[in-house]
Amino acid sequence: MQDMSFMLLLVGLLAIVNPLGALPIFLSMSDKTDPDADMRTINRAAVAVALILLISAWTGESLLGFFGITIDAFRVGGGLLILLMGISMLHGKQSHVQHCPNEANAAETKEDISVVPLAIPLMAGPGSISLVILDANKIHSGTGEIFLALAIIAVAVIAWLVLLIAEKMRDKLGTIGLNIATRIMGLILAAIGVQFIADGIKHLLPGLA
Repeated sequence: MQDMSFMLLLVGLLAIVNPLGALPIFLSMSDKTDPDADMRTINRAAVAVALILLISAWTGESLLGFFGITIDAFRVGGGLLILLMGISMLHGKQSHVQHCPNEANAAETKEDISVVPLAIPLMAGPGSISLVILDANKIHSGTGEIFLALAIIAVAVIAWLVLLIAEKMRDKLGTIGLNIATRIMGLILAAIGVQFIADGIKHLLPGLA
C-alpha cells in the first residue's frame, strides 16, 4: 500500500487541530499585562501538541491491541468522531468533543492554560489523536513515518505562529473570517471521517464491498 503524502498528512492534521478554533479561548484567558507569561503559554502549548500527537502516533496502535480493539473497529469509531467534529465546525461551532462548557468554566480559574485546555483537548484532542493513530496505521515505510512526524511538528509550529499573532489574526479576520475558515476545515474533516468509516466497514464487513 502506498504511503500518504506529506501534504495530505499536513492538511488533514491542520484541519482537525484547527489552531484558529483555539484563538477565542486563548485571547479571553491570556494575560494582556504580562507578555512573557503569554509567550510561555504559547511555547508550552505548541510543545504539548507536538508531544501528545507524536506519542499517540508511535504508541496508539499498540495500546489498541492491548485492549483488544482492532484497527478497523477503531477506524469506524474514530471516523465517526471526526465526522461529528466536522459537522459541528460546518455549523460554525466548536464541538463539545474538543471543549465542553464545564471545561471552559474550569479553565477560567486555571493559572496555566497551556496544556489544559489549550493543547488538550482544544488542539490535540480525541479527534486529533484518532487521526494520527489511523494515519500511522497506513504508513508502511521509514519515509512515511518521517513524513508523519514532520507533519505533526509542522502543525505544532503553525499552531505556535497562530497563537503568537492571535490578536492580529482576530483583528484581520474578524468573526466572519474565523467562521469561514472553520467551515472550510469542517468540510475537510467531514470528508476524512466518512472515508475512515467507509474503509473500516469495508474491512469489518467484506461482504458489503
